[in-house]
Amino acid sequence: MSRIAKQPVEIPSGVEVSIDGRELSAKGPKGNLSVTLHASVNVTQDGNILSFSPRDDEKSSMALAGTMRAVVNNIVAGVSTGYEKKLVLVGVGYRVQLQGKNLKLSLGLSHPVNYAVPEGIEVETPSATEITVRGCSKQQVGQVCAEIRAFRPPEPYKGKGVKYLDEQIVRKDAKKK
Repeated sequence: MSRIAKQPVEIPSGVEVSIDGRELSAKGPKGNLSVTLHASVNVTQDGNILSFSPRDDEKSSMALAGTMRAVVNNIVAGVSTGYEKKLVLVGVGYRVQLQGKNLKLSLGLSHPVNYAVPEGIEVETPSATEITVRGCSKQQVGQVCAEIRAFRPPEPYKGKGVKYLDEQIVRKDAKKK
């Protein structure tokens, strides 16, 4: 069995988890999330502990038990504490403004880029070159950050573009004569 699937998921106080057939839903202070469990994975709830096991001895079932455990752990952590990622704009004239539920990005293009923030995601701009993305779904927070970064990914010569706060850009030397 997967080493990850052997570890139980502890449910923190303030989070309610309910299993209804193949549907697992979690409710906490940050929001509500649910996931459909794979048919080859068994989930048992004992108090505030969730245990995962494969239904049969196939290799794919054992791997899916670990995957389902990781997904459920992310859901439980998301509804209790939430997730946050930070982006930084590097470049002369690169700016961001928050206008209602839209981000207006000036990224050195001939036009400003407008990005509509999806439901369930909270975005704030502490300065003109920083973006903070928060939400209860780890997947959705990562997807929004990836979409914003895709407008102008960092380039290797000067490092200009939209990058994650902790991202290291591998720099290249300019062409030599």
